[in-house]
Amino acid sequence: MTDAHQYANDCMLLRRRPSGLPTLDCFEAFVQPLAPLAAGKVRCQTLYLSLDPYIRSVIAGNHMGHGIEPGEVIPGETVARIVDSNCSDWPIGTLVRCDGGWQHFSDHTAEDLHPLPPGLLHPSLALSVLGMPGLTAFAGIHRLAQVTVGDTVVIPAAVGGVGAMAGQLARLAGAKTIAITSGQKKRQIALEQLGYSACIDRDQDDVATVLAAEAPEGVSVYFDLVGDPLLTTVSQQLAIGGRIVLCGLMGDYNGIQKTTGPPPGLWIGKRATVKGLVVYDFEHERSDFEQAYIPLVRDGVIQTNEEFHVGLACAPEAFCRLMRGENTGKVVVQLAVSEQGV
Repeated sequence: MTDAHQYANDCMLLRRRPSGLPTLDCFEAFVQPLAPLAAGKVRCQTLYLSLDPYIRSVIAGNHMGHGIEPGEVIPGETVARIVDSNCSDWPIGTLVRCDGGWQHFSDHTAEDLHPLPPGLLHPSLALSVLGMPGLTAFAGIHRLAQVTVGDTVVIPAAVGGVGAMAGQLARLAGAKTIAITSGQKKRQIALEQLGYSACIDRDQDDVATVLAAEAPEGVSVYFDLVGDPLLTTVSQQLAIGGRIVLCGLMGDYNGIQKTTGPPPGLWIGKRATVKGLVVYDFEHERSDFEQAYIPLVRDGVIQTNEEFHVGLACAPEAFCRLMRGENTGKVVVQLAVSEQGV
């Protein structure tokens, strides 16, 4: 699409900062005119938008030292098609991964763009199992926890973007995998689609009791994606020498609580290793990760688990559902389609 600057740009802005769980009135639709494309810039049309829990802390203004202000476009990683280009290295029609945000069009320098790896079954996978969530799971399971045969691995948020991949990687490494999730639909996905060894319903089961039955020799690895109270509950059942990877704080993102974790003496008594995971530290491994796991996804060894919504107008409600824990997979919003129809 040449002369893309003549089109208006539908955006979703932050109307006000959330207090507790985000609600629809935190967001505001807005239409911006598109100015002519600046020299050296590339204009991208968003095909798929990733919705991720960390955005809750971004719109609160406190995500790792940065955030956005009311009136600004909500950020988010996207898969996009180049529709106008003043950069010869990035021709029109190229599919890229970029931080396009909650809008139909975004302008970028060449340094902002990343080509999609070859061999993807679907472009959206660059935002899910073969994107940042997948890389996060890989870093936690293989690099930090070093999961191996005979381990017992517990994963909360077990069917979400990171959890679904982490559970599969742990299983493929020879570990027993225990999912913690909620609801019959998620239980079915965990056991039948993702291949977890067991599943605990955090709302219906007594987590400590069921966990003791499923892991009688203790938990080898806990990949924490949610914070307390599960962090403390599982820490109490660590095996000697257990490993904890701290990766996410869902309740804290929503401003409902402030995770303090178990008493340090508990971890000391278990001779536990506790490591924090920030996926940006592993960006240098992304290409190797993609090359290793694209064939496994293509061959069905690793299952994808994406929850699709269509249209930018769906993004606020889909994000609110995500932060309420009602999603059943990695949440992706489709804004347009590629020329190949996917």
